[in-house]
Amino acid sequence: MTRRRWIADEVSGTRAVLLGPHADHLSRVLRARVGQEFDVTAGNEVRRGRVTAIAQHRVEFELGDAVSAPVAVQVTVALSVFKFDRMEWAIEKCTELGATRIVPVVARRTETHLASAAAKRVDRWRRIALQAAEQSRRVSPPEISDPRKLKDTVDLPGSLRIVLSESETSVMLKDVLQSHADRSDVVLALGPEGGWADDELEMFQEAGWISASLGNTILRAETAAIASLAVVLAELQA
Repeated sequence: MTRRRWIADEVSGTRAVLLGPHADHLSRVLRARVGQEFDVTAGNEVRRGRVTAIAQHRVEFELGDAVSAPVAVQVTVALSVFKFDRMEWAIEKCTELGATRIVPVVARRTETHLASAAAKRVDRWRRIALQAAEQSRRVSPPEISDPRKLKDTVDLPGSLRIVLSESETSVMLKDVLQSHADRSDVVLALGPEGGWADDELEMFQEAGWISASLGNTILRAETAAIASLAVVLAELQA
């Protein structure tokens, strides 16, 4: 049987700890017991963990042997801020698929009230990513950055940087990936509802990004994020 995976809140030597609501879910909802074994992410590795103590808001593990984990393509998703309920869903699914980093972006067409409230949502987005990472047995959750403006986004590092654009008609995302099959550090930028403004696309172009399309169909922002990430992983994942 596949063991459930947990990402430790604290690690010290051969000991790991879950804290707060994180621990309560394991102890109260899943009714964990002393002696049960789980996979536990401790730093940059996954190890087998045996529950040694359960208390209020705290579950302790003794760490054992390392568990092998596949090497993944590093993918940053620069996701323009859109309606929060749908953005949360996109963050959850991008985490499950394997995004390494998610960068919330305030674009020209981001609604004003969403842009002003985005910074207050970051902690919630990080909790969603943590839960999704554990559910999908990831070694670690993606980094969720603080929201940033577009002018600070075009400088994101990556060996292959792609901006998805509804106005692109000749270059498909799959073709770009196939012509750069040796890359393992990809950045995807996705616009808000209504797409990127023309001057924003010019900023990407001047910074050396490649413009690409997912096809003729106009997709919702969350659908585009999930579809583009799935295409990247299908093409580049070893």
